[in-house]
Amino acid sequence: MDDRPGMLARIAIRMADLECNILGLTVLPVPGGVLDEVVIRPATGLTKDQLVRAIRDEGCECSAIADGDIRELVDASAATLASAGRAIEDPSRYAEVLREVLSADLVTVVPLTEANPGRTESGHRAVFTVDSDRALVARRRWAPFVQLELTRAEALLGLLDSARANVAGPAVAACADGTAIVLRQGMPGDAEAVSALHGRCSMETLFQRYHTGMRSMPRRWLHRLLVPPRGISLLAICGREVVGLGQLIPGASGEIAEISLLVQDEWQRNGVGTALMARLGVIAAARGHRRLMAVSLPGRDSVYRTAIRAGLVPEPPEEEGLLRISLPERAAPRVPDRS
Repeated sequence: MDDRPGMLARIAIRMADLECNILGLTVLPVPGGVLDEVVIRPATGLTKDQLVRAIRDEGCECSAIADGDIRELVDASAATLASAGRAIEDPSRYAEVLREVLSADLVTVVPLTEANPGRTESGHRAVFTVDSDRALVARRRWAPFVQLELTRAEALLGLLDSARANVAGPAVAACADGTAIVLRQGMPGDAEAVSALHGRCSMETLFQRYHTGMRSMPRRWLHRLLVPPRGISLLAICGREVVGLGQLIPGASGEIAEISLLVQDEWQRNGVGTALMARLGVIAAARGHRRLMAVSLPGRDSVYRTAIRAGLVPEPPEEEGLLRISLPERAAPRVPDRS
């Protein structure tokens, strides 16, 4: 409708004449005027065609009529905050939450390379980047997305990004003997400390982790170990020494991520591996992964037992040593028992 005094009053009077009760109103500024979304309870027997004609008789264009439910009566800000809470608890619901906030017909997750943000379809299509690999594509047939709605969606996704990033922040865990260790993300500057960790590990421990004979970590591999492509490394630190190292590397689909652990011999069976596994499970869930995969030597069940103590749900190891681990709906840090 035209943004001038009296227009909304005329619509309200016409709705009253038709015995319609106005339950909610949202005003969305658009170029050249405003787009009003009105929630009404129509009179018994009033058809949609009659309602459209009445609105057009007052000089307004009816973009669309859609059936509503009780959710349409919730304050938009409160609804957005509630949606953000649900997405933080379960990152796999990003698309569902964005669809609710935008009142979109459909929101799909696509690879970022296929998102094509330049194709807007006259405002009926919008693209939102989730991370370096994925994007959310929203579509709505009944009306174009307006800037206020898109800004609200961007703010929501920004909040979710901040919450997800915070999950990977430093945390403190207690070992079985009471020693406190710090769990934090690995950085390139940790190369010397991680190299020293490998130097203190026995050949058997290194063989269980890398499945190849080695006495130390080649310098050229350290950066890739600390900053794996698209993944993260997690360090367990006591004092100035790195006593454990974990990695989380997402698979091609994003649903499954590979996990690996290395714990210094003297710190094994003291809860370090369990703490690393539990923390990596939290980070994986925050990143939208649903399952973890680990590879161990055939006949070795240490990773399986560590996953159970970390509160995860592993399947029995396969003959070739492949272990599949399901993440609980709300993975949370646990105080380790033993590892």
